[in-house]
Amino acid sequence: MNPPLPERPSWTTYFMDITALVAKRSTCMRRAVGAVIVKDKRILSTGYNGAPSGITHCRETGCLRAQLKVPSGERHELCRGIHAEQNAIIQAAYHGVSIRKATLFCTHMPCSICAKMIINAGISRIYYLSGYADDMSLSMFEESGIEIFQIEDAPWE
Repeated sequence: MNPPLPERPSWTTYFMDITALVAKRSTCMRRAVGAVIVKDKRILSTGYNGAPSGITHCRETGCLRAQLKVPSGERHELCRGIHAEQNAIIQAAYHGVSIRKATLFCTHMPCSICAKMIINAGISRIYYLSGYADDMSLSMFEESGIEIFQIEDAPWE
């Protein structure tokens, strides 16, 4: 007789687990963030935060935001890195993949800059784990009609 099989994770748990793994590629010294864009239970694109391709990472140059004492959630332009959500959207565009009506899984609530990109990219639903110090994004998601869900009690925390 075969031993009982372990319970399969839900699709949400499955994609959030992958999102947490993607975040491990981050080169940001302050916060590792991962993003996965999914449609019809298929991964379309992934992204993590860090310097653009071919640019020296903050791990080598030091964190500009820390040097300038910029608080989290403010002055996003004062950073060498690009956010995980932005990287996931850019990767989809770079490879010609439509993300219209897709779902975004993200380790953190997107900032207001990412929110604008997510709205214009046509993403319809967001799942995230942790909050972020930028309240404007939540109001923009609500106004745009994007469904947004914070995942509580994630199995890896």
